[in-house]
Amino acid sequence: MSDTMSSQEILDTDAVELTAEDVKEMTADAADKDKIETESAARWYVVHTYSGYENKVKTDLKKTIENRKLHDQILEVIVPLQNVTEMVDKKVTETVTGEDGKPEKVKKVVKVEKVSQKKVFPGYVLIHMVMTDDTWYVVRNTRGVTGFVGPESKPVPLTLEEMNSLFSSDVIFYTDLEVGDMVTVTNGMYKGTTERIQSINLDKRTVKINIERGVGGQKTSLELGFSDVEKSE
Repeated sequence: MSDTMSSQEILDTDAVELTAEDVKEMTADAADKDKIETESAARWYVVHTYSGYENKVKTDLKKTIENRKLHDQILEVIVPLQNVTEMVDKKVTETVTGEDGKPEKVKKVVKVEKVSQKKVFPGYVLIHMVMTDDTWYVVRNTRGVTGFVGPESKPVPLTLEEMNSLFSSDVIFYTDLEVGDMVTVTNGMYKGTTERIQSINLDKRTVKINIERGVGGQKTSLELGFSDVEKSE
């Protein structure tokens, strides 16, 4: 009897040893690899919008991404915000003791701190995307967009120095997601999975959810980008 196995016997043996969970893990690894390759090709671009249309552009573009399944090409759409502290007048009512010894209410104006969020770049939206003819067309033809920032509206990605300066500042990359929100995964092998947000990392622009993996239903933490999930209705 031969000491070697035929290719078919090897395939049969591997097929017996591979479990459904093994295949799922291999699929997940392949999906992760594809995502890493896509993200490495993606760059940050700036688009100009009509005044006051920044959030409208962001909302409409995210809907288009969902409808056209472009999650792996247009990764993030953000409107950078910044905390601004200012002193404002506030009317208050205090209870004091009057000349007759009785309590009386007195209205006065005091200065208080008010923290608000304002757009860092009014009229601009940042987009993390892989630039192709298709993605250019989708972004450029979103209502409210007047063009990409660059010579003669030719898209020019932000440089590493520009990105380091932007992301190391006190700029806030706003998200309407909150811990406890139910979200649905929009791409990858867990697409369609709905779970509750356990934590949010604003610096990395990611959320963590717990998903079931394996036959026993064991919960595993999964970190996803803001662009990989959407709030469930």
